[in-house]
Amino acid sequence: YGSMAIAISRANYEEWLRENNSVSQDSVFQDSLSDNLGQTSSDSEKIDTIPQQLGEGYIHCIQLREMTLYVYNYKLYHDLLIQEQQSCATNWEIGFNLSGYRNGKKTGETFLEWGTYTSEQPLDSITYAHDPLLKVDIHIHSAAHLYQFIQEELKALPSEIKKEIESRDRQSFDEINSITPTMRLALEGILRCPFQQRTRQLYLESKCLELISLKLEQIKGQKPQQTKARSLNPDDIERIHWAKAILIANPDNPPSLLELARQVSLNDYKLKQGFRQVFGTTVFGYLHQYRMEKARQLLLERQSTVKEVARAVGYANQSHFAAAFRKRFGVNPKSFLSSRQYF
Repeated sequence: YGSMAIAISRANYEEWLRENNSVSQDSVFQDSLSDNLGQTSSDSEKIDTIPQQLGEGYIHCIQLREMTLYVYNYKLYHDLLIQEQQSCATNWEIGFNLSGYRNGKKTGETFLEWGTYTSEQPLDSITYAHDPLLKVDIHIHSAAHLYQFIQEELKALPSEIKKEIESRDRQSFDEINSITPTMRLALEGILRCPFQQRTRQLYLESKCLELISLKLEQIKGQKPQQTKARSLNPDDIERIHWAKAILIANPDNPPSLLELARQVSLNDYKLKQGFRQVFGTTVFGYLHQYRMEKARQLLLERQSTVKEVARAVGYANQSHFAAAFRKRFGVNPKSFLSSRQYF
């Protein structure tokens, strides 16, 4: 993970959090929280500040009916590896990575992790320090509770995916895709919740259910084989990741599909099919997503004009760039730049 990474056991990390949050939080910090999260309810909500040795920011935990909502908003000084003691974990989780890179999920990605995951090695957790992390997670307390919430949406899923999600033998199912503009609106509602007490609980719960429905709707639009890379051998998968790295290294002047396939020693058909299996999108669909996320990051840094950002991500025509950015994020780049939006 690199020489600058901090490695700590899960038990020590949680103890560090408890010690750091055993003293009452100062009023300045509480004021900054209320700007972003509205008023908190002490009975059902808990805010842990990140230990100053690791970074700055907080983890906000909100207990709702049959689920827990987490908002992670912090920046680490160094990469953080949390070493788990177990090689098996059960998750009923839907997450939205608005910014940052944590456990293989990058900026702009939404994911579903469902069931029991096993590994020959402990399931370590890694969060990278190069981007601030802003992440919203919905942890459902059991599979049965999901079925209670959204029975109709589950019925509409493709049969193979529905079978995996409803599996009673606790096998794992996972999926990663891009956060949609509609999802971003619901997420903004959570992050800027204006209500208090019981109304706040009901509002946040409704937004969580909306996000769960939107996530299942997104999965419904996929073919079952897109959700997991089952037919690829480890060498194929490594070459497909290599292809992704080549695209990311040259977003403004990418190789053609045939040239990319040649560089990673795959035929173009296997590259196309394998890329869709591994990443859930086409080769150049992925490149487009990456270009838009890079553009968003450059605009956030406020060091470049919209025209310069467009060129940096491979758009010679600024109006074409603006249309693509607006389609992706629901706002044009000039408005994004001027408003300093985070997502």
